[in-house]
Amino acid sequence: MTALGFLYPGHSAEDDYPRIEQLLGSDIRLDVVHTDIGTDAHRVDALLEMGAADRLAAGVEELRMGGADSVVWACTSGSFVYGWEGAHEQVRSLAVAAGLPASSTSFAFVHALRELGVRTVAVGATYPEDVAGLFADFLRAGGMEVTSVRGAGIITAAEVGTWGEAEVFKLARAADRADAEALLLPDTALHTAAHIPALEKELGKPVLTANQVTVWEALRLADRRVNAPTLGALFSREPLVQV
Repeated sequence: MTALGFLYPGHSAEDDYPRIEQLLGSDIRLDVVHTDIGTDAHRVDALLEMGAADRLAAGVEELRMGGADSVVWACTSGSFVYGWEGAHEQVRSLAVAAGLPASSTSFAFVHALRELGVRTVAVGATYPEDVAGLFADFLRAGGMEVTSVRGAGIITAAEVGTWGEAEVFKLARAADRADAEALLLPDTALHTAAHIPALEKELGKPVLTANQVTVWEALRLADRRVNAPTLGALFSREPLVQV
């Protein structure tokens, strides 16, 4: 049994995790511990508070005692808001506190794109434009070319968590660009696990979503690979061979 640990802020789309666990169809357990979200707002000050080291450290003991093989901070905005170097320090602090390999959703996106051999992306974010722009800056720091960024202007994760299939597809269609090799939907508060194959079929390209890449990253840290086409191209392609 491989146990994967996730620190998830508040309560919005955490039910994506048991869904993904079922779709993996293997000896893998996803353990979710909720962190104190503080102020529920997609604002820089609130996001910096949400991702503070003490808030993350408070949740790691439960994951460690549960036998987690890796831990991922399951929050995109609460990691990229620190910038490339600051997000690295956040992950280093989490790894020390947990005594486990650690990462965050923001780095999961970059690592997943590298795995797929993708460099050019479009972003469909639920966030306000300024916060969405910080995610684009993070991706660029990771070597990606961002062709376009569309922000939906949603302030709270609670509101994002109420979105259904219609809203997800509307955002994806509006954000996609023909010159983008992949579309990114970067909010762990957004329910996407049930929609990835349909999104990829409609758009004709890989679609990476926050909870999907977060689980993939935890598997990567635990040195596990799972073929699960129901979770999209990221879970059904062979790893890119570097030459």
